[in-house]
Amino acid sequence: MSSPQTREAPVTVRVFTQRFSSTPRGARLARRLALHQLDRWKIPYGSGVSDAAALLVAELAANAVTHGRVPGRDFELTLSYTPGLRLRIDVSDTRGERRPTAAVPGLLDEGGRGLLLVEALASRWSVLDRVPVGKTVRAELDLGP
Repeated sequence: MSSPQTREAPVTVRVFTQRFSSTPRGARLARRLALHQLDRWKIPYGSGVSDAAALLVAELAANAVTHGRVPGRDFELTLSYTPGLRLRIDVSDTRGERRPTAAVPGLLDEGGRGLLLVEALASRWSVLDRVPVGKTVRAELDLGP
């Protein structure tokens, strides 16, 4: 007896990867190119997904430039888009010993709120080891119903 065959729709994952200089200018460019790429993938500027992705890329890239910078080393942005399912944002830097945490800052602290924003916007986020050196901070947006 054979089991009935079900046909599943093919899934195409679109990927964009680019390295940027570990400078504020590199972080701004990462955000702009991410939005441009999302628009090319039919996620229009100003949509909820585009706006959330812009904030996530901006925060993760700023963190890579501020806390993960090693002189002479770039950071890397990777977007993985599975239409109708998920958008994954990976920002990698070469400073593996400095791991981000979403600690609640004090009232008078001038920083430390960025990862709270990431936690609020992303469906989930994590920090992964990067081989051979560094770390990757990953944020995912679920796009399904």
